[in-house]
Amino acid sequence: MAKRIEISGLNAYYGKTRAIEDISMTVEPRSVTAFIGPSGCGKSTLLRTLNRMHEVIPNARVEGKVMLDDLNLYGSDVDPVAVRRAVGMVFQRPNPFPTMSIFDNVAAGLKLNGVRGRNRLGEIVERSLRGANLWNEVKDRLNRPGAGLSGGQQQRLCIARAIAVEPQVLLMDEPCSALDPISTLAVEDLIASLKDQYTIVIVTHNMQQAARVSDRTGFFNLAGQGQPGRLVEIDDTNKIFTNPSEKATEDYITGRFG
Repeated sequence: MAKRIEISGLNAYYGKTRAIEDISMTVEPRSVTAFIGPSGCGKSTLLRTLNRMHEVIPNARVEGKVMLDDLNLYGSDVDPVAVRRAVGMVFQRPNPFPTMSIFDNVAAGLKLNGVRGRNRLGEIVERSLRGANLWNEVKDRLNRPGAGLSGGQQQRLCIARAIAVEPQVLLMDEPCSALDPISTLAVEDLIASLKDQYTIVIVTHNMQQAARVSDRTGFFNLAGQGQPGRLVEIDDTNKIFTNPSEKATEDYITGRFG
């Protein structure tokens, strides 16, 4: 199920403004890769290029190549909707559909993809909620609004919704920034368990979190205000945090800037 991501010479623009410049890197399957760096260095922009959500923004465009195994995600014959089905996204703030029940929140993508039958939907909803480590907390109230859950539960509900359609890659844009420490720990434990099945990429401003949950870490920076973000280095997380190759990485991790 999990796929390798190969990024080559990637540039992303908002109108005439280049947000990220010449990004090339590999994201290994069945692993967690963390993106760290100061605000404005393009981490979230890069994340959105990986499932073609960047181009949804007016006048935004991408140059370069993103390969999902042998598939060029920006190939002329590739359907962006199919890309977003294969590459799921979990956002910074939990965003369950407010008018939908817990059950219907998880089933929403399945129904859009043509899955029918209450029994079939029920099987996948239960499996997804179990996968998100939420089933035991909500199994007796599946018909209640998803928006009635706590913040941490809502974020795990959104993860259940994302994995219900069986993506190959799971992108997470600061998934714990709006959560309390206990909920954060629950999501981090969940990320650790999901990496056996998925390729996971997480953007985080919390360097301790990156050190805890990721196998590899990429450090991004920009030369100055208004300049595009660049990948400074990417390596095994332990090496990035103990013996980085670049002085800028060491300066950021030790708090000398950022």
